[in-house]
Order: sequence, then structure tokens, then C-alpha cells
Amino acid sequence: MAAIANEAAATVEGSATETIEKPLPHKLERKWAFWFDNQSKPNQGVAWGTSLRKVYSFDTVEEFWCLYEQIFKPSKLPGNADFHLFRAGIEPKWEDPVCATGGKWSFTSIRNANLDTMWLETLMALIGEQFDEADEICGVVASVRRQRQDKLALWTKTAANEAVQWQWLIL
Repeated sequence: MAAIANEAAATVEGSATETIEKPLPHKLERKWAFWFDNQSKPNQGVAWGTSLRKVYSFDTVEEFWCLYEQIFKPSKLPGNADFHLFRAGIEPKWEDPVCATGGKWSFTSIRNANLDTMWLETLMALIGEQFDEADEICGVVASVRRQRQDKLALWTKTAANEAVQWQWLIL
């Protein structure tokens, strides 16, 4: 009986000292931030951008998927709302110094037609560094409009660099 008790104690002690290795997170090349802007109830006299809010920043694949699964997809957002994914440190405003001389290329779609799929594929291309000119890209915006078409817009640092925009259109 004592031998069984000693053996059980050794097993418990052995399992308490074992270390369970956690897999290391998959770091991204850059840190990214989601932003949200709800202009569905514009206030007269209020400056543009006052409703713009940073939602969350991430720098691992695991954080991205956790966030993506928990946030609204663009097709579910209220009308006149914008959802942004921008490189950390860059605000989705033309007044941001990085965006000041930049440009944007837009893709317009019929209301809700494939918007969520286009959004996800663009997000994965951005965070996965699939663009040859990745340093030129500031971010992407999904704009949901009530009675018009929705659009995705890729924002770049330099308006004159058409290679970045054409590559996105091919993706």
C-alpha cells in the first residue's frame, strides 16, 4: 500500500515539474491597427475624423485571427461606416504625414456583393506582405454606403507609384 502511495506521489510530483511548451506566436513583419469610423449620424459643425477610433492593434497571426473572428464584417456594418486596417503609427487620415502625398485606388462593388471576401483577401495580402511594394502601402478602407455601392480603397504613401495599385487590382 505504501509503495502505491509513493508511486502516486512521484507521478503527481513529476507532472507538476514538467513544463508544457507553448507554441511561439507567428510574428508579422509589421504591426497593424484596425480603425472604425461611423458617420451614420453626422453632427453639424463637427470636424471630420472626430468619430474615428482605433479599435485594436496586433502583430501576430494569432491575434489577427482572434480579432477577425470577433469583429463585424464590412457587410454587417451600418451605412456610412468605414472600417480600416492601417500600419501601426499611421492614422487613416490624409492629414497624417505618411499619407499626405499619398493616393488611393478604389474598387467599387454592388452593395454587399463579395465585400467580406474582398476585405478578407486584401487583409491577408497586407499582413502577409504579398505586395512587392509593401513599404508603400499605408492600409485599406472598407466603406459601407447605404444606398450606393460599397468600396475598398488601398491607400499608398506616394500617389505617383502606380505599380502598387495595379498589383492590388490583379490580386
